[in-house]
Order: sequence, then structure tokens, then C-alpha cells
Amino acid sequence: MSDFENYLAEDARLVILKELAMQTNASLNETILVKVLEKFGHNRSREWVRTQLRKLGELGAVSITEAGTVMIATLKQAGLDHVERRSVIDGISRPSLDR
Repeated sequence: MSDFENYLAEDARLVILKELAMQTNASLNETILVKVLEKFGHNRSREWVRTQLRKLGELGAVSITEAGTVMIATLKQAGLDHVERRSVIDGISRPSLDR
């Protein structure tokens, strides 16, 4: 993966975490996350988004469940701590000071 592709993936992971943090139940499905990422200029396939969700799961930032063929991501405390700048998770862009 090139440096720029890595940068894009890390930014997308931060966008996902921020969006999950804004949800009442801290969860969203991959279909909605595809649309959220498009708003931020990440026009990627559903499979690419699934790959990012799996990576976030490996990093301990989210938990993943499946409902049929759809992945659902739920924010974990470590992911929230990253979004709120209480800790840093390598592999995810750091949030700006204004969140």
C-alpha cells in the first residue's frame, strides 16, 4: 500500500469512528457508512469499507457483528477515547483539536 493510500485509509477510519460516536447507540451498518464516507470524499466500494471495519476491529476501536450479509460496527471505549483525544490508536488518523 502506498503512503497516500495508507493516509486515505487512516482518514476513513477516523471518519467512521467520529460518525459512530455521534450515534445514540454508537452503531451503524456498512451501507450507511459507505454514504457517510462519500460525504467526506472517500468514494470507495462496500468491500473496501468492510476492510476498514475489520481493521478497526483488529485495532480494538469497534466491535463487528453481522446481520445477514451486512456488517454492523459498534464503537468501543478505545475508539471513543481516540476520537476524544484521550489516547492514540496507531493506524487511525488523529482527530483535530476541534473534533
